[in-house]
Amino acid sequence: MSALFGTYLRDELAFERGEGMRLYSTDSVEYLDFMSGIGVNVLGHNDPHLVTALKNASEKVWHVSNLFTIPEAEKLAERLVAETFADQVFFANSGAEAIECALKTARRHFFDAGTPEKFEIIAFTGSFHGRTLGAISAGGNPDYVKGFGPPLPGFQHLAPGDLKAVEAAIGPATAAILIEPVQGEGGVNDIKESFLKGLRKLCDKHSVLLILDEVQCGYGRTGKLFAHEWTGIEPDLMAVAKGIGGGFPLGACLAKGDVAKAMVPGTHGSTYGGNPMACTIGNAVLDRLLEPGFLEHVEEMGREMHWHMHQLMQKFPDLVLEVRGKGLMGGIKIAPPVRDFVGRLKERNLLTVAAGDNVLRLLPPLILTKADIDEAFEKISAAFSDYSKEK
Repeated sequence: MSALFGTYLRDELAFERGEGMRLYSTDSVEYLDFMSGIGVNVLGHNDPHLVTALKNASEKVWHVSNLFTIPEAEKLAERLVAETFADQVFFANSGAEAIECALKTARRHFFDAGTPEKFEIIAFTGSFHGRTLGAISAGGNPDYVKGFGPPLPGFQHLAPGDLKAVEAAIGPATAAILIEPVQGEGGVNDIKESFLKGLRKLCDKHSVLLILDEVQCGYGRTGKLFAHEWTGIEPDLMAVAKGIGGGFPLGACLAKGDVAKAMVPGTHGSTYGGNPMACTIGNAVLDRLLEPGFLEHVEEMGREMHWHMHQLMQKFPDLVLEVRGKGLMGGIKIAPPVRDFVGRLKERNLLTVAAGDNVLRLLPPLILTKADIDEAFEKISAAFSDYSKEK
C-alpha cells in the first residue's frame, strides 16, 4: 500500500524524463504528451530557457518570505500588469489559492466601501474552481462537496447562457459573478462571447464585480494570452495558475486597482507565494510566451487541431458526438467511456485526460507542431477503429 493519501486514481505509469512534446517512462518507453500535466507544461518538457533560469535561481535565493521585497516578484507583477487589464497582482502557489484570493478581495472591496452585506457570488454549473472548501463551494459540484459538511454560504449557481436568469439572481447581497471563459473539468465548454459580454454589462449596471477563472484556459492556451481577450471585455479580478509557472508551482490573482486597494496588510497572505524561485520561473515562462509569433503559432495549431477533431466526428459519427473548446484546449464528447478510452490511447503511447460529460480532453504543450497533431490524431483514429471492430 502506498504511503500517500488515496485521493488519486494513479496509473502505474511513471516518468523519468521529458523532452519537448515527449515523455519517457522509467522503462524507457516514449509517449506523445497531449495533456501537459493537465494544461500546466505550456512549454513542454525540459525547455532550455526554463532550465537555465531554474539553475541560475537555485544558486541564489530560494525563499525569504514576504516580509521582504522580492525583486523577481515585483518584475513579474509589473510585466503582467503591462500585458493585462490589471493594476496589481497577488502571487500564490496554485489555482485554488488564486480563486480564494479573488473571492476574498471581492468581499473585502464591498466591506471597505461600506456595504458589507454584499458578499454573495453568482457562479455556474459545470464549473471547477479548485479543491479548497471555498473553491468547491464556488464550483457547486455535489460530488466534490459531499462528505465535507455543508457548502460555505454565499454562493448560488446557475446554468451558463441565460442572462435574464443571471439578472434576476442579482440582489442586494450580490458582490460578484464568477465564471471560466472556457470550462475545463466540466467538459471543455466554450462559453459564448455574447454571454460573457452580457455578464460584463450586468456587472456594470448593478455595480457587481466580474471574476474570471482563467487557471486552465489562460496563459496562451486559446491563442491569446488570456481567453477573455477574444471577447474584448475586461474582468475586475482574474485567477491564474497552471501555465504561469510552466510546471513550477505558481498562481496569481490579478485585479484592478480600485478593487485591490482593499487588500491592505493583514487581510491576506501566503508563506511561499511569490517567492524568488517561483517568480524567476514565471518570468522565464512569460519571456517565451511573449516572443514574437508564439501566440500566433498557438492560434494556428489550435485551428489545425480543431480541424482534425471535426474530421474525426465525420469519420466516426456514432462514436464522436461533439467537438468543443478553443485553441489548444480541445474537447471531444465521445460514446465510449472516456476513462477507458484514455487508457486505450495510453496503450498507443498518447497521453490525454478525461473531463466531465464523458469528454476526451486535449491539452498539449503550446510548442506542438503540425506533425505532432497528425501523429496524435492517427493514434486517436486507430483507437476508434479498434473500438468499432470490438462492437
